[in-house]
Amino acid sequence: MDLWFSEYHTKTVRFSIKVTKQLFSDNSGIQRIDVFDSVEFGRFLALDGYMMLTERDEFIYHDMIVHVPMSVNPDIKKVLLIGAGDGGAVRELCRYNGIEKIDMVEIDELVVKVCKEYLPKTASSFDDPRLSVYYQDGLKFVRNCENAYDLIIVDSTDPLGPGEGLFKKEFYGNCYNALTDTGIMVNQHESPFYANDADAMKRAHKRIVESFPISRVYQAHIPTYPSGHWLFGFASKKFHPTDDFKPELWNALGLKTRYYNTNLHKGAFALPSYVEEMLREVE
Repeated sequence: MDLWFSEYHTKTVRFSIKVTKQLFSDNSGIQRIDVFDSVEFGRFLALDGYMMLTERDEFIYHDMIVHVPMSVNPDIKKVLLIGAGDGGAVRELCRYNGIEKIDMVEIDELVVKVCKEYLPKTASSFDDPRLSVYYQDGLKFVRNCENAYDLIIVDSTDPLGPGEGLFKKEFYGNCYNALTDTGIMVNQHESPFYANDADAMKRAHKRIVESFPISRVYQAHIPTYPSGHWLFGFASKKFHPTDDFKPELWNALGLKTRYYNTNLHKGAFALPSYVEEMLREVE
């Protein structure tokens, strides 16, 4: 018998992966959590029926959400992660010896427990002594922070369910206040390809532009995400992501990455014309 996991990217488009086994399924009270095994993509995590990561391509997302801001300001010491319960962003941040403190705020403790058990290659650094994990709402947590972090990474789900509040203007304004004078915020910025995703992307970009003096968008190809074309937002009080980029400093760290490199960095900010047009509409 063939078993398939299917995610609808639109009402008329779906993405399917042949499943060899379902490893976990439960409802945390916040969302449904599933872990499957597959031949092509290895193990993968789904929340409320939406694919969050696969063992095969998670390195792309986590490379781009972490190493882009870290290469713009290698002196980052204090980091706030909002979401990120799978542990991939934690893993990549922990490779930087210069980082002194990582606070992670995840609303669903069961996500972390499940990823530790079933996705240990991704959730491999939760025992790092620099990491503190808070199981609460990131929107509420950041309201009480001021001038506390050099980098905020918003590694959230899509703007529905538990992730909805992390795409609102209030949240981005609170992130601005939580950052130091040289602070950077990076967020997953949705896809520009399908209409509903593009609308969410434009709403988020408009609110970030209204909150930060520097706001740019960059891209990566992630095969299992809707359309494969995925965007990230880079917002900052001081640093421009390409004008202030010093590749020699990051290369001197000697970090080995599978997707990110300093030649790719500038190119990632060179967007297709249709995406540039969407962004201009809301700026």
